[in-house]
Amino acid sequence: MITVSNLAIQFGSRVLYKDVNIKFVPGIYGVIGANGAGKSTLLKAISGELEPNKGTVEMAPGERLSVLEQDHFKYDEFCVMDTVLMGHQPLWQNIKEKEALYMKEDFTDEDGIKAAELEEKYAEMGGWTAESDAAQLLQHLGVAESLHQKQMSELSNTEKVRVMLAKALFGNPDNLLLDEPTNDLDLDTVQWLEEYLSNVEQTVLVVSHDRHFLDAVSTQTVDIDFGKVTVFAGNYSFWYQSSQLALRQAQNQKAKAEEKRKELEEFIRRFSANVAKSKQTTSRKKMLEKLNVEEIQPSTRKYPGIIFQMEREPGTQILEVEGLKAVEPDGTVLFDNVSFQIEKGQKTVFLSHNPKAMTALFEIINGNREADAGTYKWGVTITTAYLPLDNTSFFDSDLNLVDWLSQFGTGNEVTMKGFLGRMLFKQEEVEKKVRVLSGGEKMRCMIARMQLKNANCLILDTPTNHLDLESIQAFNNNLVGFKGNIIFASHDHEFIQTVADRIIELTPNGTIDKLMDYDDYIYDEQIKAQKEKMYNA
Repeated sequence: MITVSNLAIQFGSRVLYKDVNIKFVPGIYGVIGANGAGKSTLLKAISGELEPNKGTVEMAPGERLSVLEQDHFKYDEFCVMDTVLMGHQPLWQNIKEKEALYMKEDFTDEDGIKAAELEEKYAEMGGWTAESDAAQLLQHLGVAESLHQKQMSELSNTEKVRVMLAKALFGNPDNLLLDEPTNDLDLDTVQWLEEYLSNVEQTVLVVSHDRHFLDAVSTQTVDIDFGKVTVFAGNYSFWYQSSQLALRQAQNQKAKAEEKRKELEEFIRRFSANVAKSKQTTSRKKMLEKLNVEEIQPSTRKYPGIIFQMEREPGTQILEVEGLKAVEPDGTVLFDNVSFQIEKGQKTVFLSHNPKAMTALFEIINGNREADAGTYKWGVTITTAYLPLDNTSFFDSDLNLVDWLSQFGTGNEVTMKGFLGRMLFKQEEVEKKVRVLSGGEKMRCMIARMQLKNANCLILDTPTNHLDLESIQAFNNNLVGFKGNIIFASHDHEFIQTVADRIIELTPNGTIDKLMDYDDYIYDEQIKAQKEKMYNA
């Protein structure tokens, strides 16, 4: 349990929030808010990393707090196993104390008594199974056993992220703070983490841009808006749908108060019924039953205007691929003997255990990389707009945003400013040099660039990277209704589930090609067996 009392945080004259009074009891809280609202700051204040301007944060006596740390170089001098064990600080201190005692040359009777006490505490804290527990966590998170005794400095950044997550989870802490825990995780590992957190009984606060993950694990939502921190019943989808409903009602001045109330109550009733599918049905439904209709209000968030329109209706021939193969310089086969034909209107997601496979395929069909074997052919009516995984080369320029965007379409300065405005760039921001943009700003520029093309086939390589929840939601909503073809890769479960109607998985030994939705695909036992066979052939 975490008790936050009279908390206030401001930076200079900018007040993030004040008078925050919340008692976080056991359960999982999804923390949401616009960029810069103070989500990560709240977690830092709770962990003690940041000193608030006012107020206190307390835990119940004897409770332990664990945090997903963001400094990936902090433990470079330690091995992977020791780094994870450090997640349980009392246990780690016990281990180091025992080591120091047993190394003494003049071991006394008093040392023997002390060692016995330490051994007893060690057993109480689960010390005898600690390494096997840590190893199991690491393997679930995709860190191979061969890495467990290696120095952290030898690991890739992606591997370090997984080790740091294992460290945070290790030892079943009473309170857990997770800031973007799904970053750099593949879809299978995210699914495991969802299952793991759905079964914990601790107090957990999660900041994430992954909507499906938030929906799957959280029973309550902490919304940072209006300069306040407010706890609502339900998950992200409930918050989003209810805030959109409240916004529509606010815009409809003619609707009577009683009609509005009935509409909101009906919405809550329907959503409560849908909760039956959740792993956390009971706790979440109880929260929704306690919800006061008056608590639902429009958000101050702004959603970008992402609208893809086709200039030309596509013909029946979209894309034919025959026998494609891609091999890395080190000899790793990314995929082989890949053949498929995209039909008109299909929205196809590509999957692989190796994310480099999708990028290689997209680079090949966009003419940026030579295939090691095979051919591809676009239909004569097809125009494409490509969102690459790596956009670095596009921003190696001293142009401002208006001049940069003008390179990719026709139209005057007013037109370009209009497209940038739709992507939430303010008037004064369009004069910024593109070289200094953040990752999220670059992605919004690339999406604006795509919209200029009016293409009938969109190719998207991990399109939600660096985007905030509002941009992801707007992007997702438009793609659902897009009439052309979409070819994409993503690690966002909700994005895949709501957009794709066809799934093609690339393996080193061919493809798995299914006309079905993603949820059915990942739980199909026959497909699981087929994947196992094709990846291990």
